[in-house]
Amino acid sequence: MHFGSLATALASCLDARYHHGTWLLRIENIDQPREVPGAASLIMHDLDRHGFVWDEPVVWQSDRLDAYAEALDELKTSHQAYPCACSRRDQTYSASGALVYPGNCRGGLPIGTTARSIRILTDHRPVAFDDWLQGHYSQDLEAECGDFVILRADGYYAYQLAVVVDDAWQGITHVVRGVDLLESTPRQLHLQSCLNKPTPRYAHLPIATDPQGLKLSKSTGAADLQTLQPGQNLWKALSWLRQNPPMELYGEAPGVVWDWAIQHWNIDWLRDIKTQPMVKNSGG
Repeated sequence: MHFGSLATALASCLDARYHHGTWLLRIENIDQPREVPGAASLIMHDLDRHGFVWDEPVVWQSDRLDAYAEALDELKTSHQAYPCACSRRDQTYSASGALVYPGNCRGGLPIGTTARSIRILTDHRPVAFDDWLQGHYSQDLEAECGDFVILRADGYYAYQLAVVVDDAWQGITHVVRGVDLLESTPRQLHLQSCLNKPTPRYAHLPIATDPQGLKLSKSTGAADLQTLQPGQNLWKALSWLRQNPPMELYGEAPGVVWDWAIQHWNIDWLRDIKTQPMVKNSGG
């Protein structure tokens, strides 16, 4: 884990604890070709040493393939999904520069082609929701992304399908995650509608960035959490989350920091923020 993932996990867990809910841990390893052996165990170890406690057994998406297959069959049977022979180069670009699928295979596979993937039908009706932190958000899915893939060309289920199936199965009512996933949320709402699944309440947090404004992530080389003690890491994450933890908490044991954080949690202090620079020092 790096600082950005710790801060997001902390906000998610604190929001559940403050509202007397349950906090669940799901290992979203549906993209198995990219899975790093041992990474999930390291993440769980980091969460544990920082005082996180999940309230139900861990769910691994790699164990849920039958559920995704059942959902896919339902969508195909109801004629809401169809096979597609197209590749990435067959897509066009929207006015904003995003890739859009133009619907080449909507009416059936072209002669001489074979299916590579399965796509879900979209239309021009706005898909909208009110995010707790970012406000009203709406997309015209057909214009802004087109019919999107739910079964990939390599045979793996797309994240959008898996997360919708799992959220409904686990009874998820509130999702707290990074604002970098805001644009993909209408796709999940669309799938929820197609599968008659409930829609959780969403809160999209600002992205943690370095001083140059780059997102803290594995791809940008963000440092892991080994350089400071867990209590110090939690204090820094709370400061980044604008919770204003007192200096006397800096360096305390994780349990002490958690007790204060649960009592004083206020997610509204993060409203309308897209990015937030990482806290670099304790201020002392």
